[in-house]
Amino acid sequence: MKPPANMWKAVILIGGPEKGTRFRPLSFDVPKPLFPVAGLPMIQHHIEACSKIDQIKEILLIGFYPKSEEIEKFIQSARKQYNNIIIRYLPEHTALGTAGGLYHYRDQIEAGSPTAFFVFNADVCCNLALKDIVEFHQETCADGAITIVTTEAPHQESMSYGCVVENAETHEATHYVEKPETFVSSLINCGVYVFKPEVLNHLGNIFRKHQNERFIDMYDEDAAAEKISLEKEILVPYVSSGKMFVYKTTKPWSQIKSAASAIFANKLYLSNYHKTNSHRLARNAPNAGPLISGDVFIHETATVHSSAVLGPNVTIGEDVKIGPGVRVCNSIILPGAVIENHSCVLNAIIGWQSYVGEWSRVEGTAHQPNPNAPYAKMISGALFDDEGKLIPSITVLGRKVTVAPEIVVRNSIVLPNKNILKSSKNQIIL
Repeated sequence: MKPPANMWKAVILIGGPEKGTRFRPLSFDVPKPLFPVAGLPMIQHHIEACSKIDQIKEILLIGFYPKSEEIEKFIQSARKQYNNIIIRYLPEHTALGTAGGLYHYRDQIEAGSPTAFFVFNADVCCNLALKDIVEFHQETCADGAITIVTTEAPHQESMSYGCVVENAETHEATHYVEKPETFVSSLINCGVYVFKPEVLNHLGNIFRKHQNERFIDMYDEDAAAEKISLEKEILVPYVSSGKMFVYKTTKPWSQIKSAASAIFANKLYLSNYHKTNSHRLARNAPNAGPLISGDVFIHETATVHSSAVLGPNVTIGEDVKIGPGVRVCNSIILPGAVIENHSCVLNAIIGWQSYVGEWSRVEGTAHQPNPNAPYAKMISGALFDDEGKLIPSITVLGRKVTVAPEIVVRNSIVLPNKNILKSSKNQIIL
C-alpha cells in the first residue's frame, strides 16, 4: 500500500523515573508523564492536539519506564479514545538520553516514509497551533531540516533555558546556547520541534563518531546512544548549517518540572478549554450545585457539596469528596482525596486518597509571573533560594496524607503516608 503523500508522525519523549526527581513526592506514585493536569494525564494533552492534525498518522511515545503497567494501561485507553490515529509506546531498555531514543527507534520513526515528524518533550505545557507549525515548516523551512518552536521570556528567566538567536528576515536560527551564564537572547526553546528524516541520518553519524572516540563495542548500541544529546548534538550543529528555522509562538507556555509548575500548567490548560473543550469546564447551575468561580474541572465521579466554593483554576479528580463549606482555589485535588467540612485549600496539590480534616487550611503562597520575583526558579523546580531558604510556593501532600482537624499546613512538602497532627510552615515533612 502506497503511503500518504504528506504523512507526518509525532514523537513524545517521556523520559524515565530518574528524570522526575524535582516532581517528588508526586512522581513516587505515578510516572510523571501520566500526572493529571486539568483532568488529563500530562501527555494526553499532546496526543489530543496531534489527533486533530490530518497529516499526523502515528504518535510514538519513547521513554524508559520498564514494565510500567500504568503506561500500558494509558496507551490502551488512548487508543480507544483517539481511534483515528496510531499510538504506540516504544520502551527504552536503558535510559538513552534526550536523543538516544530517537536514534534507537529510527527505523520505527522512518517506517512509512514520513515527510517530517514532531518531537515533543512530555513535560511541556503549551497551547500550540500545530497546524500553523506544519504550514510554517513546509513553506518557510522548505529547504531546512529542523523547525524549533520558541517563545519570548524575560531576560533573567531566559538563562534557565536553551536560548535561540534568529535572523529576523529569514527566520533562520543563527545561534543556540543551552542555559547560558550570561544573556544571549530572549527567545527560548519550547521543547517542541519538527524534524525531517535526514536528522536521523545525522544521529547515525554522531553514533559512529562516539564509537570511534570512546571505543564502544559496535554491538552495544545503547551505551553509545546514551551519550547523544538532542540539544548539544543536534541543535548546535544544525544552527549554523542554514537548515534550522525558528517558529515563534505567542501562546502561553510552561515547563512542568515541579509540583509548583504543575499548578501553573493546570491554569493554562483550563483556560485553553474555553476554545477547545468547553464541555470540560464546570458551570454554575441555578439554585443548585457548588459555586464555581473561574475555570474549574470536576470529574464526573467526584462528590461536591452544594455549599462549596471552587475556583478559579481548580481540578477535582476521580472519586474526590468535597464537604460543606469547603473553599478550593488554584489547586489540584487528586483522585480519592477527601476535603472535610469548612476546610480551605489554596495554591496546593492534595495527593491521592489524602484526607484534610474539618476547619483545616492547606495552602501555599501564590506567585505572580514577573521577572523581579523568584518566578523562574519556581517554574524550574528549585525548592531553595540562594541563601538556602525554602522558596514560598505551593503546598503538596503526597499519597494518603492525613491532616487532622483545625490544622494549618502552609508552604510545605509532605511525603506520602504521613499524619499531620500539628501546624507547619515552610517545611519538608519526611
